[in-house]
Amino acid sequence: MYSEKKVALVHYWLVGMRGGEKVLEVLCDLYPHADIFTLVVDRNAISQKIQKHRITTSFLQRIGGRTHYTKMLPLMPFALEALDLTPYDLVISSESGPAKGVVTRPDAVHICYCHSPMRYIWDQYPEYSRTASILSKAALALTAPLLRQWDVTTAARVDHFIANSQFVAKRIRKYYRREATVINPPVDLERFSIAGRFDDFYLCAGEITPNKRIELAVEVFTKLGLPLIVIGSGSTRALRRTAGPNVKFLGAVSDTVIADHFRRCKALIFPGVEDFGIVPLEVMASGRPVIAFAAGGALETVIPGETGMLFSFQSVDSLTDAVRNMEQRLAEFNSERIREFSKQFDRPHFSKRVASFIEKCVANGEQISSTSL
Repeated sequence: MYSEKKVALVHYWLVGMRGGEKVLEVLCDLYPHADIFTLVVDRNAISQKIQKHRITTSFLQRIGGRTHYTKMLPLMPFALEALDLTPYDLVISSESGPAKGVVTRPDAVHICYCHSPMRYIWDQYPEYSRTASILSKAALALTAPLLRQWDVTTAARVDHFIANSQFVAKRIRKYYRREATVINPPVDLERFSIAGRFDDFYLCAGEITPNKRIELAVEVFTKLGLPLIVIGSGSTRALRRTAGPNVKFLGAVSDTVIADHFRRCKALIFPGVEDFGIVPLEVMASGRPVIAFAAGGALETVIPGETGMLFSFQSVDSLTDAVRNMEQRLAEFNSERIREFSKQFDRPHFSKRVASFIEKCVANGEQISSTSL
C-alpha cells in the first residue's frame, strides 16, 4: 500500500514498548519499507519489528538523551525541526511527547496519530509541577508557556489528526482547535486467555506514577482487608509505608506473569484518568471485569454491569462502595461476554481502520495537488 511513495514514521522516543510503540508496530507492518525518525532510541528496549526499520535519531541522542531525555523537553522542538523529512511523501507522526512538530514538504501528507497532547504542559501541568524537584519545577515554569505556543503552532503543520479516544479528541479540539477522527489503539488479544477460575485477589497494573492514583487503591484495600496485588515499574516506597499486609507489590514482571495475573484476578482496579487505557482492555481480553474511575478513556470501554463498574469520585468512600458492590455482584459477570467485547479492539481491526483512513487522506491530498493552479 502506498508503495510507490516514500514514507516516514515519526515517534516521540523509543525507550520501551508501551501502547504508543504497539501502534508504531502496526504502522511498521503497514509500511515495511518506511524509515523511522525519533528523538532518542534505546535499541535494547524495542521490538525486533521496529529495529528492522532504518531509525534516525535527533541530536539529543548524542548528548545523553537516551538516558536523560525527560530533562531535555525544552530542546525537543529544536531537535524535531532539525530532522530532514524533505524526501518523504507521507509522514505519519505518533504523538504523546512531541512528534508532530517535524517540518515536511508542502506537498507531503502529514497524518498525526495523537495518543495525547503533551500532558505535562497542558491539563496535567499542575500535577507534574507539584511532584517535580525544585529545579525541575523552576525550569518547567519558565519553558512551559513557550512550549505551549510551539505545540499549538505545530498543530497547523498536520493535515489530518487521528485521536486514540473521544477523550483525546476533545482535548485536541480544546488545545489545537482541530477536529480528529477517533481510532482506538490495538489490543494484542492473542496474548490473553480466559482462566477456568479466578483467584481471591484484585489487581492494579501499569507504570506507577502519580496520575495513576494507585495510592487510592492501596488505602481502600488496606481498609477493607481484601487481597490486592500491585504490578508495575516505579517507586513504591511511599505506598508500602501505608499498605497493609494484604497488599503485595510485585514490581516490574514479565509479560507472561502479567497475563497470568490478568486472567486470575477478581477484577482490575483502575483509579486514575487515562487517555484511553490499554490495560483495562487487556484484562477484559482475559475475561475479567474492571472497576474504573468514571473519567477519560474508561468511559469508552467500561460498561457498567457488562465489562465492569464505574465509581464517580476519586475518593476512598466512592471506591470502597464500588469494591463492595463488585464483591456482591462478581458472579453476574460473564467472562466470555467480556472477552467478546474486547475483540472490537484487536490488532487486525485497528490495522484495517488505520489503513483505510490513511489511504483516503493520501487520495484527497493527491487530488488537491493535481488540481492546484
